[in-house]
Amino acid sequence: MTSATARVPAKINLALGVGPARPDGLHPLATVYQAVDLCDEVRAAAARDDALTVRVRFDGDRPGEGEVPLDHHNLAVRAASLLRDAFEVTDGAALTIRKSIPVAGGMAGGSADAAAALVACDALWGTNASRGQLEEIGAVLGSDVPFCLHGGIAMGDGHGEQVSTVLARGSYQWVFAIAATGLSTSQVFAEFDRLNAERDVPPPSVSEDLMTALRAGDAPALGKALSNDLQDAALGLRPELCEVLAIGRECDALGSLVSGSGPTVMFLAADDQHAMDVAVALASSQVCADVVQAHGPVAGARLV
Repeated sequence: MTSATARVPAKINLALGVGPARPDGLHPLATVYQAVDLCDEVRAAAARDDALTVRVRFDGDRPGEGEVPLDHHNLAVRAASLLRDAFEVTDGAALTIRKSIPVAGGMAGGSADAAAALVACDALWGTNASRGQLEEIGAVLGSDVPFCLHGGIAMGDGHGEQVSTVLARGSYQWVFAIAATGLSTSQVFAEFDRLNAERDVPPPSVSEDLMTALRAGDAPALGKALSNDLQDAALGLRPELCEVLAIGRECDALGSLVSGSGPTVMFLAADDQHAMDVAVALASSQVCADVVQAHGPVAGARLV
């Protein structure tokens, strides 16, 4: 095989519970992920030597161009390197990433690319890794990588890397307001720690209301149960996001929430027409750099 391409969806957190910082600086998390059909693609092509290289191209005028590293700091390159070491592969690969997922937008764009690189390089090199082996390698890179391989709707425990399938019904229509510039996840967690310095942060949890809504496929109930313990921290760093959230309330979105560590804001719509109405309102208000519609859940990283 001379090349292989994998497509991978963005993730959103329907619930994100954050516990107190551990001695190693990580926070225990309890989260429910959903994969949505806003996708990146990673193509892995055979290289003439053992080098791992990467180049990135963006769909349309998406914000973030120039912010994605093109060296060993790129998560896709690191993923390929870990897979190669694990299976003692001696070949290289030239990676090409086509990005649609926002950069530093709280939708796991870098982790998604790592997941896609694992799937594409596994096919290119013929390592025949199991999905469990790929998830184990991905967990070394970040808590979102295993879910980006898994897809669908899943619970995340530990610091998000321990993924288990959630029994759920229904398909959900989303609108995403994408900011002109990203937001550092580490800065958001640091702000979370600052905001909670004077109180005992309880262990993270996911509400039973949210799980019940998913089991029933009840979109209005799900909208009411959406939660994110990092939202106040993200709003503290980017107060202009309050205006974005207000648009969703004005449009009667079923639910409005900062996605993950932000600054992307997500809105749950009742149907396709409602999603279009929310998208038009966001675009006309000029409170964000881009507006995207998507649905979920969808499968995780797969060959195409």
